[in-house]
Amino acid sequence: MDETKKEMLKKLPKIDEVLLILEKQNIYDLAPRDIVIATCRKVVQDLRERIVNAMEKIPVESFPDAAIVAGKVEKSIRGLSNYSLRRVVNATGVILHTNLGRAPLCPEALERILDVGKGYSNLEFDLGKGERGQRYDHVSSLLCALTGAEDALIVNNNAAAVLLALNTLAQKKEAIVSRGELIEIGGEFRIPEIMQKSATKLREVGTTNRTRLSDYEKAINNKTGLIMKVHTSNYRIVGFTEEADIESLVALGKNHGIPVMYDLGSGCLIDLELYGLQHEPTVRETLTKGCDVVTFSGDKLLGGPQAGIIVGKKEVLEKIKKNPLNRALRIDKFTLAALEATLMHYLNPAVAPRKLRALKALTESVVDVKKRAEKLITKLQKETFDSLEFSLREDFAAAGGGSLPTQQIPTVLVAIKNKKMTATKMEEKLRRLEVPVIVRVDKDEILFDLRTVAEDDFTFVIEGLRQIISN
Repeated sequence: MDETKKEMLKKLPKIDEVLLILEKQNIYDLAPRDIVIATCRKVVQDLRERIVNAMEKIPVESFPDAAIVAGKVEKSIRGLSNYSLRRVVNATGVILHTNLGRAPLCPEALERILDVGKGYSNLEFDLGKGERGQRYDHVSSLLCALTGAEDALIVNNNAAAVLLALNTLAQKKEAIVSRGELIEIGGEFRIPEIMQKSATKLREVGTTNRTRLSDYEKAINNKTGLIMKVHTSNYRIVGFTEEADIESLVALGKNHGIPVMYDLGSGCLIDLELYGLQHEPTVRETLTKGCDVVTFSGDKLLGGPQAGIIVGKKEVLEKIKKNPLNRALRIDKFTLAALEATLMHYLNPAVAPRKLRALKALTESVVDVKKRAEKLITKLQKETFDSLEFSLREDFAAAGGGSLPTQQIPTVLVAIKNKKMTATKMEEKLRRLEVPVIVRVDKDEILFDLRTVAEDDFTFVIEGLRQIISN
């Protein structure tokens, strides 16, 4: 270490110096002493590492003194009282945006969470019998009615659902899967790795683009525990392709006494073709083809809270429920409350797309999206945004969330150009608002996709633009 760095390390403010300044500013009104001391140490340690790791010479005079360090500590402590998880306006046009929380909950789901959360509940208490019950019973009957399943189980996400089913049905055995279905979704969730963690041995068959029924049949041996099909919900293989349909796999499984599992992933409960979208297999049609067990998400095409849903034959579900892993993966009362309220909308399939925001964004006509875009522009033009220029533009939105990967959904954008600020700077400022507005950037314009912006969001958009222009 050179002499300059050594000198700078010696001049780092002492913790006691920083504390003395903070105490005069009543820092303990914001946090207890142990947190303040720990924060002081962290800030000073960060400065120390900056000096030690610096590749270029740092001017001594530019380095903070005790007062500046105290200010950094106070800012850090004040940040502890600010919510990190916040509501944002999704103006990206990605409907099931994983980074932005996927499907927004319907009002009824939010009401049920509040009602159940503010007091006690019959989470695991059978009110009819006056004895302990099972938490899954609150939604299992509803799920069975909607999907045609014999039984149902809910865990905390679909990765957990796949893990639990594999571990129950094929632990220390082989699960046969087509090579073209070894998917990876966001967050580095990979089917082969889930299999490994479930203590299941992967038996790959076929090739990336072509897997025949005979490939599965040749792979069956006395170690086979499961035949598994995976819906490639976040990509498509096109061209010279072939795959074994689920009916053929079910028949094969029955002939050999091997259960068949289908991981649907995105989990659709209605026919999307009725709304001009591409075909997406529904849970009911998949179970009708004879699958023993089907897994899917609650917060993708279903439009509810994060959950992993397992439906299928009663004898198979009973085994899965008894797996000790089930307790580690179970959902809480808030998820159950939200899921129950979400599923009730599907009792009237024509109503669900109007009541569930994610489904509405997927199925809404582009004419209605354009009307909303025009309404937003009218409101913006009434404001004193002299430096801004507004225009409408046609484009395509995306389902997102590992769903409908090749579906282009027509949409309408509100494009905004600022004569005094770059689009990149505007995007950054909008992202840093108290209620952040997340937009797209295209050259010198920021873009608001109205397919994911509801009228309830207009106030945040207008106020957000007003703030970033005035600051």
